[in-house]
Amino acid sequence: MKKSHVLCLIFFFFLPFIFSCGSVGKERVILGDEQAEIYLPLLQKKRVALFSNHTGIVGDKIILADGSVHYGGNDLYGLNDESSLIHFGFDSSGNKISYGEHILDILMSQGVNVSAIFCPEHGFRGTEDAGADIKNSIDEKTGVPILSLYGNANSHAPSAENMNKFDVLVVDMQDVGLRYYTYYLALYHLMDACAAYGKEVLILDRPNPNGFYVDGGILKSGYESGVGLLPLPVVHGLTWGELAKMINGEGWLKAGKNACRLTVLPCKNYSHSSHYALIRPPSPNIKDMRAVYLYASTCFFENTIVSVGRGTDFPFEVYGSPYFKEIKENDFSFTPKSMSGAVNPPFLGKICYGHDLRSKSIKSIWLDGINLSYIEEAWKCSQNLTSDKAPQEHADWFWGKFPGRQYWIDLLSGSDSLRKQIQEGKSPAEIKQSWKEELEAFIKMRKNYLLYP
Repeated sequence: MKKSHVLCLIFFFFLPFIFSCGSVGKERVILGDEQAEIYLPLLQKKRVALFSNHTGIVGDKIILADGSVHYGGNDLYGLNDESSLIHFGFDSSGNKISYGEHILDILMSQGVNVSAIFCPEHGFRGTEDAGADIKNSIDEKTGVPILSLYGNANSHAPSAENMNKFDVLVVDMQDVGLRYYTYYLALYHLMDACAAYGKEVLILDRPNPNGFYVDGGILKSGYESGVGLLPLPVVHGLTWGELAKMINGEGWLKAGKNACRLTVLPCKNYSHSSHYALIRPPSPNIKDMRAVYLYASTCFFENTIVSVGRGTDFPFEVYGSPYFKEIKENDFSFTPKSMSGAVNPPFLGKICYGHDLRSKSIKSIWLDGINLSYIEEAWKCSQNLTSDKAPQEHADWFWGKFPGRQYWIDLLSGSDSLRKQIQEGKSPAEIKQSWKEELEAFIKMRKNYLLYP
């Protein structure tokens, strides 16, 4: 056969694949909650509990002040901008945007018997402070009971009484794809309870805004907590539909492998190379897409002597400490104030000196993945402080107060390895290299549960 004929055959063999791959990035992503023709028949004559919050906007539909309609995943929030981003809830001119219908309203309007709503940390409206106790309530618009899965910071499991209120659980909530982002803990406990009580689970899948990479150490046994429960890396790269399949398939539920009666309705036109823009704050202190991306790196500062900017308009996009005033490299300062979603932030009213990450381009943040240079640099700063400038409460004072079992950084990172490696002077590259083998094993296992290319 001639070489030209071979090339033609190869071209035509791969042509459908080429176009299908290209269309993933060009066509609008269709969320699971938009596919009512598929899921509504599954809910007929059943009592339905909804696990959702303020992010459950069907199709991620938004309406601008000029009346134009847009959807999540597009460039409204400036993913291609190399510097500034628009805060969620506003357009480029500073006008407030409005949202499409919530999944609860869609279900109710279609005659679905919604008997209960489960809500996670931050409440059904997504406005409560991190760690705040969320009380049971009633949805004013529909009269449906709202049942808290965050009645106290240590409890995410539903009660037996509440499990008897429904036949099938419908899940529609936006997550950010990080192990220490607490919404998935509530999902796990709901799945566990549904497996025990023989209830069905239907997940209306959504994109993972951090679904394009996998990074961070795996959570080790003995480090389970309210900010980490499952043996996942910090950035797991899974949608909730995929994560639920993994939870079920790996036998992580108490009832055992595949014990949950799980159905996942996947998104259309989504892939793990997508950079999907959200439409509203998934939680009060993530105010734009840069924060969504930086959260994997700057969250390690939580409960240390360094603030991540809670109590400002740019949390997780800056970091600094009152103790770093005299370090000349820290050329940026901010003062945390009491505000909605951060009523009593760390270092309230104190000037914090550090770094502003808002000048970093989005693409450079994507390339960084988890950037350990921030916490490494801050640790080094702390070691150069004189004793009269440092809060010498104990030997490792930089990491904050010892909570009794592990330092908070250990719970966030999934073991004591990261903290010890930083203290030993390991470089960010050396630390990330130490994750390589376990990440490769996770990625291999993860392939069994992927719904998207």
